[in-house]
Order: sequence, then C-alpha cells, then structure tokens
Amino acid sequence: MANLFRKWFLSQKPAGSDVADLQTSLDIKISLRKLRNYNPTKKEICHYGFLGSIMLFVFITNPAAWILKILFFSTLGLFFLIPLTSQFFFNALPIFTWLGLYFTSNYFPATVRPPITVKVLPAVETVLYGDNLSDILATSTNSFLDLLAWIPYGLFHFGAPFVVAAILFLFGPPTILQGYAFAFGYMNLIGVIMQNVFPAAPPWYKILYGLGSANYGMHGSPGGLARIDKLLHINLYTSAFSNSSVIFGAFPSLHSGCATMEALFFSYAFPFLRPLFIFYVCWLWWSTMYLTHHYFVDLMAGSVLSYVIFLYTKYNHLPLVDTSLFCRWSYSKVETYDKERSNPLNASLDDIENVPLSTMDTAIDLSLSGDERSISPSYIFDRNSNLSRSSATSNTSLDLQNEPFSPVPRLGTKRLD
Repeated sequence: MANLFRKWFLSQKPAGSDVADLQTSLDIKISLRKLRNYNPTKKEICHYGFLGSIMLFVFITNPAAWILKILFFSTLGLFFLIPLTSQFFFNALPIFTWLGLYFTSNYFPATVRPPITVKVLPAVETVLYGDNLSDILATSTNSFLDLLAWIPYGLFHFGAPFVVAAILFLFGPPTILQGYAFAFGYMNLIGVIMQNVFPAAPPWYKILYGLGSANYGMHGSPGGLARIDKLLHINLYTSAFSNSSVIFGAFPSLHSGCATMEALFFSYAFPFLRPLFIFYVCWLWWSTMYLTHHYFVDLMAGSVLSYVIFLYTKYNHLPLVDTSLFCRWSYSKVETYDKERSNPLNASLDDIENVPLSTMDTAIDLSLSGDERSISPSYIFDRNSNLSRSSATSNTSLDLQNEPFSPVPRLGTKRLD
C-alpha cells in the first residue's frame, strides 16, 4: 500500500515543495508556541467568538453529567493541541459546534421555545408553486421508487460528507479541506439555528395529523422511510426519526443543503463532472419530497443557504484549483483569490473605464470638410484592421489607412484571475 501511495501520489510532488506536507509531530509545545505568537484578525475573533459562545451554551444546557461534559471537552481540547490531530480537528470546529447544538436541541424547555408552525409551509408551497409538490409525488408509491428514493436520502446523505472530504483531500489543492469543513459546518450550524427559531412541521405531519396544532411532546415520523424498514425487515429509520433531536426542522432542509454544498465543492474542484453533481442534487430533492420529509420551499431554502456560504468561503478561504494537476502533492504553491483585483468596481489605472475621456478622443482631420472628414481610432485594443461605419443620417468615412496617426497612450489590460 505504501509503495502504491508513493507511486500514484508522492511521485507527483515537485522538488522542494512542502505545501502539501502534513504535521506528524505529537509535541504539544509546538501548538502552544504558535498560540502565544498568534495575532487574530477581526474576522477570526468574530469566528471563534461565535463558535465559542455556542459551545459554551451547549456545555451549560446539555443535560449530560458534568464529569462527562468536562471529559469530552478536555479530550477535544487535547486533539486541538496535538499537531498531528489539530490540523484536522481544529479546522472542523464549525462541524463539532453544529453537532453539539443539534444533539442538545431536543432538551430545550418547551416553555421557552417558539410555537410550531403547521400551516405556513404548505401555504407558501401552494402560493409559489400552485400545489403541494410533496403530496403529488407521494401519491403513487411502489417498492422500486422507495428504493430509488432511499439511496440518496437514507444512504448517501450520511456517507457522502466523508467521501467528499476524502476525495477533496487527496485530489484537491492543499487547504481545500479546511474550506470544506468551514462551509459544511457553518451551513448546518446556521440551518439548525433557523430550525430552532422557526420550527415547522414537515409533510408527513399533515398526512398523519392534518393541520392540527403540534407540540414538542410529539414523536417524529420516518415518513416514507417506514416502507424501507418494512421492506428490509429493520427498525432503523423508524427509531431514528421518531426520536430525532429536531423533529420539526423542516425549514430549511439540511438534506438539500448538504447535497448542494457537496455538489458545489465537487464542481469547484472537478468542473468537468458538474452535470453529474447537479443530477445528484435533483435526485435528492425528488427523494425528500417523495418520502414526505420536506416541502419544495424547504429544499430551495437549504440550497440557497449553502450557495451563500459557499460563495463567502470561496472568496475568503478556498485555494485556486489547477485542473491540470493530479492531486494535492502535485501543487508547488497555494494561491487564493485576490478580491481586490477581482472586484469589478475597484478603481484601477489599468481599467479602461477609469481612463480620462480626453485621452480617448479620436483624432479628426479638420483640413477636410463635410463628408470628407475621417476619424482615426485610438488603437485601444491594438487592432490593425480597417473599420467602417455608416448610418441613415451620416455618411462619415472611417477609412483608417488614409488618415494620419494620432498619438494616444496605449492602455494596458488587466487579467482577472
């Protein structure tokens, strides 16, 4: 295995390059030394302050025994300090924060939680799309469609994040896994916060209880996944969804958010496979509605949330991808987006829109009169071909060959990488 790894991956490594190397040290002193010399930016202070406040909230409100909570957070802190593990665990802090808040949500007192909305989502669904799409798709069911819906919703959803992370780590540029952990964790974290602030009943609730009011003492439902349990003679999904930590978390759909985030990162790293990833997202959208777990408006909200967070991550954290390279060890350097140069509104002397109009005025031979006048171009784009222009109201000649050259400063072009 080691020889195969060296042949396929390490053989691609440029001489003298260390950007793809991993930390292998177990010495905590290295991390402590870095921590003492660390000067956080304002963005980093907001980032770690926000995550830290939620982790503190989880630590206080989670009903687990104090000794267990102290042991868990101490172990997590140790993994953050060991260089070998910190390069993975520390960057996954948004994911750990999301998981902590999600599994604690079920223990929030019902007296301080918002009322559960039952009618809003189906009403919005009807207003936007003319009907309840989940009801339409779930009208006709059979074993084949059940299995087809189960694959993305009940299998791929739980395994895909790990597969995507592994592929991005091996075949993407260095540091792309950090960006993926940041975006994936924040998308789910913000999604869970929204689900707690705006609890909404999913389609299966309407099938079981109609539009009657809901309360936090109710159990969840596996929806169409109950047919999978029956078909496979298991009780996995019935048990899991009946005791879910966020039973009324229909809006936004984190199934849709996760699939969209995975598709966005794969499309970013492997753009030639973009149609395949779009198909996967559409497949999962269909499955969630067919299994009566989400309305279509939930799916759109989850995808929009993912897209917004991905864009922020792309321009602030992600490295540029070179599709001609094979794996992370093929990179000799890591480049990121230059937001100043890429900003179309940023003023620059090289931009044509910022050149004074006086320097772009065309030279006109005033020795001629009327229709005999000709205009010499400024050669902004360094063209040598003759140009002509005519209209119903003007017969102005644009014969460039017969006109004297007007010396105008040549404008540089700016490459927007």
